[in-house]
Amino acid sequence: MTALQPQPSPFARIHWRTPITMVILLVVLIGGVWWGWNSLINSSAGPTCVEQKVENNRLVPQKVSVNVYNGGAPGGTARKVADLLKKRGFHIAKVANEPKGDKIDVVAVRGNTDVAPELQLVVGQLAQKPIRVGDSRDDHTVDLVLGRGYTKLKDKGAASAPVPGDGTICLPVIYTPQPIPKGQNPN
Repeated sequence: MTALQPQPSPFARIHWRTPITMVILLVVLIGGVWWGWNSLINSSAGPTCVEQKVENNRLVPQKVSVNVYNGGAPGGTARKVADLLKKRGFHIAKVANEPKGDKIDVVAVRGNTDVAPELQLVVGQLAQKPIRVGDSRDDHTVDLVLGRGYTKLKDKGAASAPVPGDGTICLPVIYTPQPIPKGQNPN
């Protein structure tokens, strides 16, 4: 015959590991949120563009960074146009489908302002009249969006664009890869 044994009260059975673990996890969570917020607010990212003085108050393709997007043109058109612009001296930052998914009828060019010198230089490469969009971007890159009606670039595009004032303009920082010295391991 077994006798019933008295059960301990619920408070006597509390396992303290669970609440202590929850408090520690809560402290870690709050610390992560605080660190993330401070990182976001106090970003140490470098400048998106740098004030530069251009020669003879003329902006040349080597100083302009272009993103070429396909906004409805046949597949591969953006890559072909990017290759042609690169041969003309432009720095090609991105080649992809239009990020917002917009479909363009002919051609659109987006930049800091619709009359910015870097935008005018890219427009000077086009055989068709583009839609110009000034979106106040800080980095002064230019987006070239090719639509269904895009045909081709001019055989010989504009070699430079005038820079108003004293020839000082904010241009994107263009990082060029440096060759690895002979005999050094890149990893």
